[in-house]
Amino acid sequence: MKNLILLLCFFSMPFMLLANADHPAKPRILVFSKTGGFRHSSIAVGKAAIIKLGSENAFDVDTTENAAYFNQDSLKKYAAVVFLQTTGDILDANQKASFEKYIQAGGGFVGVHAATDTEYNWPWYGALVGAYFVSHPNQQVAVLNVVDRTHISTKHLPAVWKRKDEWYNFKNLNKDIKVLITIDEKSYKGGINGDFHPMAWYHNYDGGRSWYTELGHTEESYTEENYLKHLLGGILYAIGG
Repeated sequence: MKNLILLLCFFSMPFMLLANADHPAKPRILVFSKTGGFRHSSIAVGKAAIIKLGSENAFDVDTTENAAYFNQDSLKKYAAVVFLQTTGDILDANQKASFEKYIQAGGGFVGVHAATDTEYNWPWYGALVGAYFVSHPNQQVAVLNVVDRTHISTKHLPAVWKRKDEWYNFKNLNKDIKVLITIDEKSYKGGINGDFHPMAWYHNYDGGRSWYTELGHTEESYTEENYLKHLLGGILYAIGG
C-alpha cells in the first residue's frame, strides 16, 4: 500500500507542476501614500480605486504609509510600487538605498500627482519620477493633448481630452522621459512651462520602469472611467504587462 501511494505521488507531480504553470501567481503591487507635507483628501479614494482595479485585473494590492516596507526583503515581493500622493521627505537613507536596488533589479514605479512633490533632495528619485513640482494655479478645466495614443495608458483616450483638475508646473524635467500627454497652457490660467508642458510620461530608468501622471488631485478623478483606465495602464506598464 505504501509503495502504491508513493507511485501515485510520483506520477501526479508533473500534473501538479503543469497546473501551477497554467495558473502563475498574480503580480502584487505596493501602494505607498506617506506624506511629509501637504496631505491630499483623495488618498483614501485613490487607494480604494487601485484595490478595485487590482481585483478586476488580476493583480494584488497592498497599501501602506509605513516606510519600513522599504527594505530589500519586502520590496522583492512587489512587481511595482505606487507613490500615491506622497509629499515631502518620506524615506530614510537605508530605505532609499533599498528602493534604488529594487528599481535596479527591474522593479516598476508609478507616480501619481504629488509624487513629484516628494524627496526634493534625492536626485536619483527626481530622475526616476521625471520632474519636480514648482507651483499650481486653482483647479480649473483645461485641454490636454494626448500625444502618444499607442501606450497602454493612453490608447483609450481621445486626442484632445478636456477635464478639470489641479495642474502642476514643473522644474528639472528629465530629458529622457517619453511624453504621453501635454497640457495646452492657452486653455487655462497659471501655466508657466510654455508650449511644451508634459502632464504624463514614462521611461526606462536605472534598470526598471517608471510611469507618472500629474492627473488625479481630485477625489472625483477616482470615479472617472477615462482616468481610471489611464491609471490602470500605467500600473500594468510598471508591472511589466
